[in-house]
Amino acid sequence: MVDTQTAPSGNQFSLGTLSILAWIGAPEEGHATPYLLAYTLGDGANGAAENEAAVAALARSLSLPLDGSMADGSRPGFPVQLLVEGGQAVLTLQGMNAQCVAPPEWLDAVEQGAAVHFVLSTRAWPEAAPGRPVSVEAFRAYVGDEAVLQSAAHCLLPVGKLR
Repeated sequence: MVDTQTAPSGNQFSLGTLSILAWIGAPEEGHATPYLLAYTLGDGANGAAENEAAVAALARSLSLPLDGSMADGSRPGFPVQLLVEGGQAVLTLQGMNAQCVAPPEWLDAVEQGAAVHFVLSTRAWPEAAPGRPVSVEAFRAYVGDEAVLQSAAHCLLPVGKLR
């Protein structure tokens, strides 16, 4: 399921609609890493290219490298936060929040203490609009695209919970 949060109008970044999506690798194959992908739909007033540049600027402002390397989201004062509560993943970055329903296996992995591999994509993905189903093939094509992965920011995020 994809839920969206539009960047507040007073925000310095023209992201268009920022969406997030939670999924997990193939646990049956020993790959139980929970992932969280944030991406723009590329639907901003000035088009996808401006939205993609804005996501890249956002990543740089968060000190997230855009070279495919993995940042450590557990360091003190890290500007990206992830909260999981009531079956929802809630992402906070640079004054923006986005949330999505997380699949049960994702929630199980997080409950067992797994850090989440967060991916902030600089590539627009208009096909993954809220309320429109995304085929498995389209999902795999996007998240498996080397150009998407190499131009994205990656970090391992610890998960916060309300107590």
